[in-house]
Formats: sequence, C-alpha cells, structure tokens
Amino acid sequence: MSEPVPLLTASGLIKAHGRTPALRGVSLALRAGEILAVTGPSGSGKSTLLHCLAGIVRPDEGSVTYDGRRLEELPEKRLSELRRTEFGVVFQFGQLIPELTALDNVALPLLLAGTDRARARSLAGEWLERFGVRGQGDLRPGGMSGGQAQRAALARALVTGPRVVFADEPTGALDSLAAEQVMTCLVRTARESGTSVLLVTHDAQVAAYADREVRLRDGAPAPLGVTA
Repeated sequence: MSEPVPLLTASGLIKAHGRTPALRGVSLALRAGEILAVTGPSGSGKSTLLHCLAGIVRPDEGSVTYDGRRLEELPEKRLSELRRTEFGVVFQFGQLIPELTALDNVALPLLLAGTDRARARSLAGEWLERFGVRGQGDLRPGGMSGGQAQRAALARALVTGPRVVFADEPTGALDSLAAEQVMTCLVRTARESGTSVLLVTHDAQVAAYADREVRLRDGAPAPLGVTA
C-alpha cells in the first residue's frame, strides 16, 4: 500500500531572528491522525518551527503546505481564519484570558466563529467535561491549578474540531502528575477525533506519547539519540 499523503509538510524552512539563525533547512511531514513530537534542547528551533507550521510567522525561505495550500501564499485574513477553524494552538502556559472564566475561555473560539452564545457555552461545557475540569468552569484561570488551566487550554484548542493541534511545551510548567494527566487527555481526544498533533517538547517522557519523533539541533534535523 502507498503511504498516505501528508496533511502538513515543511520543505527547506529557513528562519532567522535578526542575525541569529533559528531554522536551517528543516523539512518534515505530518500525516492525518498522527502525533509527531519535535524534540531538542532549548534554542534548537522547536518553537520557531511550530510557529512557521501554524502560520503564525512566515519563514525566510522554504514552504509550508497544508492540505495542498502553501501557507506563505495565503493572505493574513485567510491565515487567521485557518488558525481559528482548522488549527488549534496550545502554549506552555496555556494563555487563557485571565478576566474570563474557564467556560467562557473555551467558548470564545466558537463565538468568534459565529456560534450563538448558548450553543457555544453548552459545547464548551462538554469539552471541559471531557478533560475532567467541568467543575472548574466558573473559575478564572488564577483560581485553577496549573494542570486544570492547561486542560482548559486544551479544551479551547479542540472545541472547534481542528484538523491539527500545535502544542508548544504543553507540560513544561507542570509537575509530573499534572503532565501525565494533560498528555493522557490530549492523546485520547486526538485518537478519538482523528486529529493530528504536532508536539514540541524537551521532555523524553512527553515525547514517548507520540507516534514518531523528529529531533532538532541548532535549527537543523539531528539523528535521534544526539543530545549535544
């Protein structure tokens, strides 16, 4: 049988921050329903790669293709729509809006997409329940534990039914128990829905949840097992 066509590909990505190279010719492919871990030490270019793949920043050279469309050729309005509907993004500290309750944080992407408020809040409650934090729905992020807030952030990233979730060090600020709970929730939900996950992490235990691993070193692909 032939290999399935990748959902998201990067080809020869080069990106610099000022005079500092961040990516030096990175290529990879993410298949539909796959969980792919991007690993490497701090400063290896992991987050920059995720930002390019998610259309948050544009590479200096190379291309990112999602479902047959080259992201660098899309206008910013279309990129924003893509990030709102087909991509979900989770960062290390969740980045929930502190003034909103967990329920309203999760409902926000649906409201921005035009879902009526009652339906958006109902769906948000269902997603909080799936992640085991329905009881914290009326709390603001400051009143939640780190693990609870991160599970709410995952619910917000998945509530619109995205095809790809980009998770940038989603357990980096959590203790080992909370990290395990967050990853178990993420993997179970991704498997159930067929969602692809690009997981950036420096933690080998977190990377072990993935189907496959790509390692970066100094902005370029490195053989697995290379740590220096």
